[in-house]
Amino acid sequence: MARSGLAAAARLARWADTALGPGSDSATADGKATLSESTAERAAEELGLTVHQVRADWDTARLAGLVEVHGDSARPGWRLRAWDRDDSAVLRGWVALFDAWSLAHPEAPEHEPAAVAEVVSAMPQVLSFLQLSAGPVPMDQLLDLLEQRVTELRTERCEVPYGPQREPVEQPTSTGLEAPADSAPSNPARADSAAPAAPANSTDLAAPSGLAAPVNHAAQAGLAAPAGPAASAALADSAAPADPVAPTGTPADAPTDTPLAPLLDWALHALASVGALTYGTGQATLTPLGSWAVWVKLEQICVAAQSPAGNIEVAAEEMLRGCAQLRPNAARAEYRAWLAARPVGGAVTELLGAARGDDALLRGLAFEAIRVVGAPAEPDVRSVADEPTLRPYALLWLAEHDGIDPEDAHEVLTREEATWLWVDTAAAVADHGEAPMLVRHLESAVQPTVPMLLDEVRAVGHPRTVQVLVALAAAHPDPALAKAVRRAAFQVHTGGN
Repeated sequence: MARSGLAAAARLARWADTALGPGSDSATADGKATLSESTAERAAEELGLTVHQVRADWDTARLAGLVEVHGDSARPGWRLRAWDRDDSAVLRGWVALFDAWSLAHPEAPEHEPAAVAEVVSAMPQVLSFLQLSAGPVPMDQLLDLLEQRVTELRTERCEVPYGPQREPVEQPTSTGLEAPADSAPSNPARADSAAPAAPANSTDLAAPSGLAAPVNHAAQAGLAAPAGPAASAALADSAAPADPVAPTGTPADAPTDTPLAPLLDWALHALASVGALTYGTGQATLTPLGSWAVWVKLEQICVAAQSPAGNIEVAAEEMLRGCAQLRPNAARAEYRAWLAARPVGGAVTELLGAARGDDALLRGLAFEAIRVVGAPAEPDVRSVADEPTLRPYALLWLAEHDGIDPEDAHEVLTREEATWLWVDTAAAVADHGEAPMLVRHLESAVQPTVPMLLDEVRAVGHPRTVQVLVALAAAHPDPALAKAVRRAAFQVHTGGN
């Protein structure tokens, strides 16, 4: 379903890659590789589409990550490159489109931006209810649920009055001298001011325009994974909505509510346009693809909320240090929880940043965490393959990603790269492990003899070579071998042979 739903966008993305790519004669016809008017007309003519269809497919391709736009230029996304060989890339592209449903089908300009933002924020609960219902749900029921959730959101914001307020009027105590009920007040103005105001209805309250949050569809759209446990509770709590509590103290001149029925109609049509649900005859039903997407998002939030070691909200380096003492399975669970709470691109960038540091252990753990990410990390990992510090790790990651058995992946490294990796791993063992582990690490060297290993270690130029050799000499039980290792450390230190 995802592949068929994105087929038109993929077709246009491939056309753009061919017609507007580097080296094409027509690539600079418009001065940029984006869809100007002339480019859209040309695409429509060559693909047998209307200009409107071309622009719609282009927007879909961008939202699904099939095309990446950078300023005035566009290039194919990694999902387009992996389209024919990786079904997960297609699914991830559709989920990206699902997350951006409010951009795929923009709201009408007459709708209040604050009300639109509230509806976008409330739709995760509506989608969760549709998923739990596992069938068609009447529009009236969805509207009632949306109104409840919007009221809850306003209450959670603790909306307060703004502008000049009336002074509270104390009610007189009973003295037995009150005027008869049918007597007219001597001062009508005072009587009006003393009359208690009618209680406000929570559904007639609107957020003051000065306090309304700006619409940020990219952050609020769909069921995107939250940034932490507090945020993740928003969707988890939606399974059992609480009774709304009407906020108090709303000024008499507050604007009236924007009706939510037209906004719900817009939201359902937008979700239907990306293939998440079907909508018609007064009811909505999640498609199998939409039901799967909501289930995946709920599962991600549950994983994020159950971080085993509690490192979910810390930076990548601190998280990796927290995982250093965990067993492999527990560490992978922690990586999954940490990653589920962040956008993939930003998380991978942060992990690679931690890998560039001086701690070799964090370098290895960072790439273990990136293995949990899988295919979406490929462009970022490939981009660092030329950095000497990260190259051996990146090449091994890419080899395993391409299907090479992990036990054979080391064959993609040159002898020099393998030696550099051996020294880097030894540095991690020397800093965080025990002496016997460092001695056993000798067995993993590609060189058949210790003298050959020492010769190549001296030549590889790793910044931690001296420290590693000194630690190895101190740990090795063979005095003759320890002496040779110390001599090699001295030679590296002094720059001699």
